[in-house]
Amino acid sequence: MRVALFITCFNDTLFPATGRAVVEVLERLGHEVDFPLEQTCCGQLHANSGYQVEAIPLARRFVDTFGGAEVVVSPSASCVAMVRDQYPRLAELSRDSGLTREVEALASRVLEFSELLVDRLGVEDVGAVFPHRVTFHPTCHAARLLKVGERPLRLLRAVRDLELIDLPGADECCGFGGTFAVKNADVSAAMLSDKLERVVGTGAEVCVAADNSCLMHMGGGLRRDGADVRTMHLAEVLAARG
Repeated sequence: MRVALFITCFNDTLFPATGRAVVEVLERLGHEVDFPLEQTCCGQLHANSGYQVEAIPLARRFVDTFGGAEVVVSPSASCVAMVRDQYPRLAELSRDSGLTREVEALASRVLEFSELLVDRLGVEDVGAVFPHRVTFHPTCHAARLLKVGERPLRLLRAVRDLELIDLPGADECCGFGGTFAVKNADVSAAMLSDKLERVVGTGAEVCVAADNSCLMHMGGGLRRDGADVRTMHLAEVLAARG
């Protein structure tokens, strides 16, 4: 299969290793990966901040860039949710029937990484080896909008030498929420404190998630607390070979 990588601006700027890990896993499985250079921000920051009209040109650019792809994969559940959940509303707001048709045709082909592996490619064991104790945080967009469910956990359980430890209160938000953490800093910090207490309490060496935005939030808190837990994106664990 030929897969187009939607890296997202957040990952491209701050966590490029995640994109490389996605490519490594897919190529290991025998698939080709394209990286359209024309891609930019999907517009989530604009739309979530109340600037829906300003986000429409970015939605147009996305469908122009990825419209011809067989399938599009992203290591960001929140950005995939933007395309699948918010683009139809932006297209309706634009009153452009052509954009509406293009969004409808493309949205179902835009998949979060674990969705692509488990649902489209039918793979759970990707040949990874990761000899560490791991706990998994299901991010809000992945759990609530995309409903990825057990897919990431099934992938982690197939990793050789990995010990997966349940995270108490796993379905509770870490407190990031994009601009929420800026606009409601005290509430965000309290939510983060609760989450990190549970992460550290598992005794895990690594906290894994499918969104680097949440991992950045939690990783920063863990470092400030001096906790002996590091954060990694799911794709990086699946790319590991021991």
